Formats: sequence, C-alpha cells, structure tokens
Amino acid sequence: MGNIFGNLLKSLLGKKEMRILMVGLDAAGKTTILYKLKLGEIVTTIPTIGFNVETVEYKNISFTVWDVGGQDKIRPLWRHYFQNTQGLIFVVDSNDRERVNEAREELMRMLAEDELRDAVLLIFANKQDLPNAMNAAEITDKLGLHSLHMCHQCQYMTFHT
Repeated sequence: MGNIFGNLLKSLLGKKEMRILMVGLDAAGKTTILYKLKLGEIVTTIPTIGFNVETVEYKNISFTVWDVGGQDKIRPLWRHYFQNTQGLIFVVDSNDRERVNEAREELMRMLAEDELRDAVLLIFANKQDLPNAMNAAEITDKLGLHSLHMCHQCQYMTFHT
C-alpha cells in the first residue's frame, strides 16, 4: 500500500530520474566528487577499477550517477555506459597541465559518439584550490570547448576538493 501511494505521489509531483555518466582521466577526482554529492562530505577514496554507482536525490530529481574509472586501459570501456545517458560529467584535474591534451582527446572522442548526441555536458574543473590550477578560460581553451557543435549543451563548473 505504501509503495503504491509513494509511486502515485512521484507521478503527481513529477519526480524525475536521470542517468548521469561521470568520466575523466584517472586521479581527476571523480569518486571524491560522487561521494561529496551523495554524502555531503569528502571521503578517502582509492583509484576506481571498474565503476561506482550511487543515487543522488536533489529536490524532485533522482540522479543515478555512474563514476567510471579513468585509467588508460579502462577508457575503451566507457562506451559501454553511453546508452541511455542523459547527462555527461567530464571531470578535469585543473592542476594537471601535462595531461590536459589527453583529457581533450578523450572528451572529443566521446562527444563524437552518436549515443551521447542528446546528453547534456558538464565540464567539472576540479582542484581549483591548488596554486598551479588552470582557470576556467584556460581550461575552456585547452579542451577546445569553443569548437564544440551546439548540439551539445555545455555547462562549466569549478570545484576544489
């Protein structure tokens, strides 16, 4: 009975569910961000081999966030998570100037995939608190975001962990 009532309330109040894929190079901070969103605090993490998945509730939206490992040997598996993805969070380590071109290549490779054509894109510039961190304008330039076709809705966020 309670389940039926809950489902009725969800449909009346317009509860929405969204599938979010969070990717980026290894050590960018994806798992830390996921658990900050889920738990509201920073937790100690280890490198993700495979994936983490958590549901994050915000207002009337239930986000299922898939945090997929970013090691170079795992990246070819990202495409197996593309189907039905409505939002793509690409996490960049703002302090990792040596690998920003590698991040750009991975981002552009993903955005060329037809399955992500309608996904909303969020670029999450992490580790902004570090002294050598690239600012938003520099990351926008280095990732080639100005050249994106308008078919991708792109948002930009900075964060420090």
